[in-house]
Amino acid sequence: MSKDIRIKKGLDIKLKGKAEKVVSVASRSKVFAINPSDFQGVIPKLTIKLGDKIKAGEPIFFSKKMEDIKFASPVSGEIIEINRGAKRMILDIKIAADATDSYKDFGIKNPTELSSEEVKAHLLASGCWPFIKQRPYDVIANPTDQPKAIFISSFSSAPLATDDAYALENQQKEFQTGIDALKKLTTGKVHLSVNGTTNSFFNDTKGVEIHNVFGKHPAGNVGVQIHFVNPINRGEKVWVINPQDVAIIGRLFLHGKFDATRTIALAGSEIKKPQYFKTILGANVSNLISENVPNTNVRVISGNVLTGTNISKNKFLGFYDNLISVIPEGNHYTFLGWHPFIGNNKLSINRAFFSWLTPNKEYNLDTNLNGEERAFVVTGEMEKVMPMDIYPMQLLKATMANDIEKMENLGIYEVAPEDFALVEFVSTSKIEAQEIIRRGLDLMVEEVG
Repeated sequence: MSKDIRIKKGLDIKLKGKAEKVVSVASRSKVFAINPSDFQGVIPKLTIKLGDKIKAGEPIFFSKKMEDIKFASPVSGEIIEINRGAKRMILDIKIAADATDSYKDFGIKNPTELSSEEVKAHLLASGCWPFIKQRPYDVIANPTDQPKAIFISSFSSAPLATDDAYALENQQKEFQTGIDALKKLTTGKVHLSVNGTTNSFFNDTKGVEIHNVFGKHPAGNVGVQIHFVNPINRGEKVWVINPQDVAIIGRLFLHGKFDATRTIALAGSEIKKPQYFKTILGANVSNLISENVPNTNVRVISGNVLTGTNISKNKFLGFYDNLISVIPEGNHYTFLGWHPFIGNNKLSINRAFFSWLTPNKEYNLDTNLNGEERAFVVTGEMEKVMPMDIYPMQLLKATMANDIEKMENLGIYEVAPEDFALVEFVSTSKIEAQEIIRRGLDLMVEEVG
């Protein structure tokens, strides 16, 4: 039996260049990379050195704070670079990939026949554990904890988002096996949220509580869904995981190997032919970009345009990302750009321009901020796009002041940076709301734990 979640507040940002439902196999990268900065709060301890030969699934590093959590190589090959920054912080580890992957054998197992501890041990040994994240704090889950529930959002409502139902349409068995494994990790329920306006194989998943979600972005954010189904209080923990990562866990149990293949969308107004590609996490995106992006003055983003990471054209797909967005760079100035009659390609939540007259129009937006950082004053804009029952401006101010008590009272345990992406987009103050929330969550980890 399904339960409905109806989101009344939010904003759909319709951009040109949504990926066509055609899948191609991306040419294999010669070099793959794992970036420790993808894992919030993790201090890496290397298990390899330059020149080592490694199989897919063998560990590259582990977390100093939680040594059981290993981070595995997505491919087989040779370690060719370990790049470090200030204070010898590891920036990335690069692997020259073999032409064909050889995998470490973890053994085929049936999760329904295993205990909770056996499932945990299998996930930890294989490098699949980092796919599971924890709320509050939006960090990798601690395997010694007991979550009150596990949440999976089977769709994203972000601009140009990947359609995971399409990406996984031939992997229903792998997804179901992954669900069977996750069920062993909690005494509570596994919640699966689906797009209420469409029907897919997700609706037939067994062993989960299904929620039909309706509404504008951020309806697809797992944090919003948790808020309406089972809110997080102090001391409680909920685990979350992306649907394609559930399938990777399923492949581990079905085939006994860490198969980090995923289907990504290459989308955006600067793409010649937006479509889907089969690739592997950590892949170099240069081949995809060079073959599909004719212009040079573009912003390449690993992830969606609201929460993704700005990467150069020769960088690598993020560990949790299944989307590469390419939009025009906003390094220009528009004379009298504030005027509603200057240009017709502007989107506003207010009626400053005429976008409200064409709600279904697709826009070719760039990265221009259209102004500098301004006074942080009460405008009511943030509340229009925040569907959660919190006060976004007050929480941001408490976070900026490092007022832990107020942060707790205002709902810091329920949010992640992505929940403030729309707040950041609509705010005329131009503040970096996601960065502020991330700093606040890091402070809570240190002070409260």
